[in-house]
Amino acid sequence: MGRSWRDGTGTLGVPGGATVGLEVAASYRARRRGLLGRDGIAGAMLLTPANSVHTLGMRFPIDVAYLDRRLRVLSVVTMRPGRLGLPRPRARHVLEAEAGAMARWGVRAGARLTLTADPAPGA
Repeated sequence: MGRSWRDGTGTLGVPGGATVGLEVAASYRARRRGLLGRDGIAGAMLLTPANSVHTLGMRFPIDVAYLDRRLRVLSVVTMRPGRLGLPRPRARHVLEAEAGAMARWGVRAGARLTLTADPAPGA
């Protein structure tokens, strides 16, 4: 699964049929910024590679799903602003969304997600 991700957009597919808009943060700069400075997010954000996150300076609580290299959900937690998450050794990607969104979409431990990146502009 040696996929090389790039910053951009895409679609998140959840077993059971939910399809969600996705932002991909693959560069150091994009991962560092993440959801900081925002008041919310309509879909989800994938941080890759990543195995931990924090909510220092965030304005809203988020759901965090830790994914392994095969995009299987290892765990889902809700984090309030101002928290520091523990690193998950097997995690290779982190999916973030507004608190409560992942439960509505059916994202839970053991689920295997599908991620489709939109083509790069000019490609």
